[in-house]
Amino acid sequence: MTKDVADTPNYVPSGKGFVDDPARPILVYARTRAAGATIPPHRHPRSQLLWAWQGVLRVTSAGCVWIVPPSHAVWIPGGTLHDVVTETDVEIRNLYVDPSCPIRAEPEGQCSVLLLTPFMRELILRLGGADMRAPFDAPLRRLCAVALDEIEALEEAPLNLPGGQDPRLLRLTRHLRGHPEDPRHLNQLAAIAGASPRTLERLFRRETGLTFRQWRSRLKLLAAIELLSRGQSSTAIAWSLGYRSPSAFVAAFRQHFGRAPQAFLHSWQQGAAGSARIGLPAGE
Repeated sequence: MTKDVADTPNYVPSGKGFVDDPARPILVYARTRAAGATIPPHRHPRSQLLWAWQGVLRVTSAGCVWIVPPSHAVWIPGGTLHDVVTETDVEIRNLYVDPSCPIRAEPEGQCSVLLLTPFMRELILRLGGADMRAPFDAPLRRLCAVALDEIEALEEAPLNLPGGQDPRLLRLTRHLRGHPEDPRHLNQLAAIAGASPRTLERLFRRETGLTFRQWRSRLKLLAAIELLSRGQSSTAIAWSLGYRSPSAFVAAFRQHFGRAPQAFLHSWQQGAAGSARIGLPAGE
């Protein structure tokens, strides 16, 4: 029997995340949001595959930040407290997976950014056009089963920025997330945290698994993705984020993401254009 859980203390962007119904293993929700929109912290029993086929999303959970361009989607396990910010105007397609379908055995509460295959994009679009208010017929159940198999197989991408819990570390990382261009060395930034540079280095290694230098390098690269999505050139991004030169920025981006910034941008624009040509349903 279907049970729609509507009474929850958390802000719920879609009630479909709270539908308990193994007979409907996947539910789809579409929405359009303007740049700067915020979905406050919330959780839902269903796991969520969150995809913006146009635009860039920022998802935060447990002190970690995930940047999600259209070439990727973020996987949010059921019960995970998270919030979402739209970095640009976005067209979102969500798949909500019933808890009766355990897939992607990430650590509890751990989100991940997944590289979408063309096949997975087509599955999302096909599911989005189905009538999910009626009982699922056999073809739709088979389509859901294929989608679940494909989600399980998607490759994780390095688009996360680990956080931490120590208040001293959080003071510094919050400052740098708001000012990724800040050129100061850790010796100069330590006053923001109220801790010595040596203590901060130890906290970065222990709580993020990265050195301070590695953490700040990843922060800049994720900030670069946001700026690319807004149409800025590699040269402008390099200077605005404090790289020595545009070529140094391109080399760092290629080393981390496996392709140059403009090639990365082109790949997700092509994915979005392909989705648009197919014809998506209007946002709900």
